[in-house]
Amino acid sequence: MKDLEARARQSGGTSNEAILATAAAILAERGATGVVVDVGCGAGRLRAALGNRPSRYVGVDAVRYDEFPAGAEFLRADLDRDDVPLDDNAADVAIALETIEHLENPRRLMRELTRIARPGGTILVSTPNQVSLLSLLTVVTRHRFTAFQDRDYPAHRTALLEVDLRRMAEECRLVRIETKFTARGRVPLVAAHYPHWLARRFPRALSDNVLLVGQKA
Repeated sequence: MKDLEARARQSGGTSNEAILATAAAILAERGATGVVVDVGCGAGRLRAALGNRPSRYVGVDAVRYDEFPAGAEFLRADLDRDDVPLDDNAADVAIALETIEHLENPRRLMRELTRIARPGGTILVSTPNQVSLLSLLTVVTRHRFTAFQDRDYPAHRTALLEVDLRRMAEECRLVRIETKFTARGRVPLVAAHYPHWLARRFPRALSDNVLLVGQKA
């Protein structure tokens, strides 16, 4: 249990603002509202990013952070071993931001998100973008993806490409599958980020994170 909590806390329990904003924009575009289940919720910052869109927000994670929103529902689960502790078809939106790369079996998570989503519900997943310019350069120079350095292990365990997310979504028979990018990416060798207008023009190459959205048939 201590090892699980240590791994869970290694990432600080939060996704950056670009990921949260992109996720919120995707859900707004799709008109996705209602019961939102945030799997791997960390500190629950997605709740505020969604504003009044959720009629109910449920966070699922291995640990409950002190910053988790007051009044929101929290369910504890070890996502490597436990099912998401909700009934089938319980969610209008099943979402996992920066969670799938932490797990031993990413396909199991995609199946669980699909299981808890109602027919017609939205499934949304994000992960580090392994084909960004920064990540590809890191593979060449350090022989590993940028988000999978020694400092990131064992929190980050499974590196996934955009095509892997698509394949998993298709295996779960999702429809209306799209991938989106955050248009926020770090410039190699410095701490600065690309100008937003430039990252928006070349999102796959210049974004640190990729999101996949689909709909349960």
